[in-house]
Amino acid sequence: MKPTLSFWRGWSIGLRMAFITMLPVVLLFSSFVWYSWYSHRAQVDEELAERGRILARALAETSEYNVISGNLSDLRLTINGLVQSDRSVYRIDVIDTSGRNKVSAVSAHPISAPADGRYYEAPIRKQVIWINLFSDNGTPHVSASSDTRPPTFAPEVVGKVRVTMSPTSMMAKQLRRFRVELALAALALAASGVLGWFLARSLTVPLQEAIGVLREIRGGNYRVALPVTTGGEVGELQASIGEMSVALDRSKQDLENKVAERTRDLLASRNEALRADADKRKLIQKVNNIIEDERKSIAVEIHDELNASLIAVRLESQTIQQLAAKAPPSPETGQIAAKAQAITKLALDLYANGRRLVRRLRPEVLDMLGLHGAVEEMVSHYRSSSGIAFEFQTEGDFSRLNNELAISAYRIVQEALSNIMKHAHAGAAHVSLILSDEDDALHIEVGDDGEGFDPALASEGIGIIGMRERVFAVGGTIQVRSQPGRGTTVAIKLPLKGEPAVS
Repeated sequence: MKPTLSFWRGWSIGLRMAFITMLPVVLLFSSFVWYSWYSHRAQVDEELAERGRILARALAETSEYNVISGNLSDLRLTINGLVQSDRSVYRIDVIDTSGRNKVSAVSAHPISAPADGRYYEAPIRKQVIWINLFSDNGTPHVSASSDTRPPTFAPEVVGKVRVTMSPTSMMAKQLRRFRVELALAALALAASGVLGWFLARSLTVPLQEAIGVLREIRGGNYRVALPVTTGGEVGELQASIGEMSVALDRSKQDLENKVAERTRDLLASRNEALRADADKRKLIQKVNNIIEDERKSIAVEIHDELNASLIAVRLESQTIQQLAAKAPPSPETGQIAAKAQAITKLALDLYANGRRLVRRLRPEVLDMLGLHGAVEEMVSHYRSSSGIAFEFQTEGDFSRLNNELAISAYRIVQEALSNIMKHAHAGAAHVSLILSDEDDALHIEVGDDGEGFDPALASEGIGIIGMRERVFAVGGTIQVRSQPGRGTTVAIKLPLKGEPAVS
């Protein structure tokens, strides 16, 4: 995993640039300030130590006679003059061998006493020399340090000189120098900061302009001009954004032209499809009308011709049965009577089947009682033949329905009930016909509590497709709601004055 700085992530490029520029400068400034202060302190300490040692040694060498002879007034004047003239000297003490302070001088200047015991001592030695009163030529002779002969006696310590130094004066001078150096370093730091700000701004301003242009491009405004105001990578970025803006604007225009052309083609295709679909609905409605007319014609032929012939056959067979009853009893007359009775029964069965076929082809009750009576008779028939608990509900004046809409509604209900009988395995079902004056439409609902199905997975059967086409042919709408194990409901709306709908 690459190391990352969490505080770095939320920074802008300008802030990062300023940070990168100023960080080494601040470190260098801090290092310089610390080293300068440390060197000034060290210089004060070294100079104090050197001056203190030299001054103590010089006073110790020059005060030997005064200490031995007891003439301390001259020594006191010398020490006072030295203390008052040198601001780095806080105090000078001449101490004898017993530790008594013989001469003391304290500086009158406003300097503070050293807190760290900064004093320097030098012993006052009594120099013992031997004198050869006469030299070889008869003149007095005094021994010198260059003589190879050792002194007769070792030097004796008669006291010591203690010089107490104060760093106040020297520190004031060094502090003034340090302040000058600090001011120069701060000026350099400020100049570096201004330079870093200008460098960061020279980078952030073009980037902000580029970001603004990119936001406008993202908003859909591709005709944006971005001048190249700098060089290097940022200038290449500005030029690339400008080229991209031009390319995107051209692509947008091309795409809009293609979309407009494609939209025109789609609208033309849609209109053609609508016309074809409308023609198909009209054709379906016409076919349904032709079928209904043909069914009516067949039903009339069955009722008027076939059923009339069956009635005539039944009457003839009954007449044969009556003649056989009047004839003398014989095996042949018995057989004739039995055959005549069988023909009568067969004619009655055929007549009943013809009646049922006529009702299926063209329910007479639809012409006699209208849609309400026809559907009620149908529900009663399915209730008695299936054992399913059917509920029937109606509302409205169905005499307003025209013949075409009534036949379509009757066939739709017939197909829905047929589907319940074939596939639902239901225990209860309901049928409702509501003729609403609010929307001037016939609302049909057929539902059951059967097995149901998933409309998203199951494909539509022929029955539902037939109902859908009948509904669309008269300008209506259909909705099938179903869930596995929770039954199925078919809701249909048929406008009383509608045109063929397009789905």
